[in-house]
Amino acid sequence: MSMNAAVASGKPKKERRGGVPSFPRFPLYSALALVGFALIATIFGSVTDIGTVRNRLGNPVAIRDVVITRDGAGTVTVTDAMSGDRVAVIASGEGGFVSGALRGLDRMRLVAEVGKDQPYRIIKWENGWVSLSDTGTGQRLYLNAFGPDNAAAFEAFLKNYGDVK
Repeated sequence: MSMNAAVASGKPKKERRGGVPSFPRFPLYSALALVGFALIATIFGSVTDIGTVRNRLGNPVAIRDVVITRDGAGTVTVTDAMSGDRVAVIASGEGGFVSGALRGLDRMRLVAEVGKDQPYRIIKWENGWVSLSDTGTGQRLYLNAFGPDNAAAFEAFLKNYGDVK
């Protein structure tokens, strides 16, 4: 752009050598400041533990591998994966959270192309939390996040395992 064109438009533009307009400095400095703040906040959080979330589960208190199946009528059967003993039978329309969780887990298995015969692992942790792991897909759900009653529905499958009575 020539000097006459810049004057004719009424807005003179700053030009670097070679006639190329310079990059605006404010967005550049703002982006650098944001990156610097994020870096400082990350270091501060990891050093002081302020603003960080730690998952302190402790050691497992009870572990049980179960195979959960649903028949055509909607009845859910929970079977111990090691012994083959039936742990529970949930009739169609009952066991709302167990049935609902099973639908979601079945969907994940379908997507991952994992067979339904793979067991689920129910773990009761020292801090009282209960987790459900899918040994086929590697997914783990911390059931206490869904409420204590929903975690208790799966914890019932751990009776007489470890410290769970």
